[in-house]
Amino acid sequence: MKKVLQLGITLTLALGSLAAQAEATRLTMSSWLPSGHPLVTDVFKPWIDDVKTATQGRVEIVLLPAPLGHPKMHYDIVRDGQADIAYSVSGYTPGRFKLTEMFELPFSGDSAEATSVAAWTVYQKYFAKAGEYKDVQLLGLFTNGAGQLHNSQHAVRRMADVDGMKLRVAGGAAKDIVEALGAVPLQKPVSSSYELISNGVADGTLFPVESVLSFNLQDITRYTTSVPGGLFNTTLFLAMNKERFSSLSAEDQAAIMAVSGEAFSHRSGRMFDLREAEVTQALRKNGNEIDVADAAFVDEIRTATAPITQEWLDDVKDKGVDVEAAMVEYLELVH
Repeated sequence: MKKVLQLGITLTLALGSLAAQAEATRLTMSSWLPSGHPLVTDVFKPWIDDVKTATQGRVEIVLLPAPLGHPKMHYDIVRDGQADIAYSVSGYTPGRFKLTEMFELPFSGDSAEATSVAAWTVYQKYFAKAGEYKDVQLLGLFTNGAGQLHNSQHAVRRMADVDGMKLRVAGGAAKDIVEALGAVPLQKPVSSSYELISNGVADGTLFPVESVLSFNLQDITRYTTSVPGGLFNTTLFLAMNKERFSSLSAEDQAAIMAVSGEAFSHRSGRMFDLREAEVTQALRKNGNEIDVADAAFVDEIRTATAPITQEWLDDVKDKGVDVEAAMVEYLELVH
């Protein structure tokens, strides 16, 4: 009888464990970056592990083996429930996330961690009520490292050196900046950079230093111009289907947000900052020329791009938020 009782207890525990496993919610995540990209390996995958730990195994996120569409479609992919979670660059759909463009304006800051945390903080405090991401559950809003100019033609040390260049950009403020500098913007996803430049369609690209190695451009963009304070920034979002998020328990919702939001901004920003330092060293070792814009060149850029900031302020004045206060606080946080 004692053995039967023990067997019954063992079976009950085993069935309980199986039931708990069966109840785990599996969420799909569409990713369009190469699987070896540091944003995937050093940010998304550890975050996925954190979500599982924070929810005590009740929520598991599965990275799909292939993206469910073009990067610019990923907001809609999440909104419509084709994937539970996805990320993308806000500027891939110009004009859709107008307030978010503030984090991309010229001279917004050098540190990705500082700009990422500031972007999340300022968005939540000032911009969330405008509802630009109202169709999804926003899990993260972050930037990569300060955007700089990388080209295959020659060193760029003054405005005249950029004139007429064809430069790939993601969109948003970067497109306007390229035009202000006298170059021609080609709005394409970052994943198309190698093909465009290697085939001579583009002369170069605007993106962070770390991306030169991430997209294998070190041998075709031999010239980098680094602008103190950043020529521009790129904002990315991490989002979850709203109905799917609402279906989770309040406990699991809170657990997911605890490892997302500001915590995610710190994690992604630290990765980008570390990578920028490593890649800068690797590029110099590779024989690439890295020029830091001098004061005269910086003044040229400031003068040429100043109307971009004013135009943004004019465009968002009817959004019902205090954009001037938001900008002041953002710049205080990143500098």
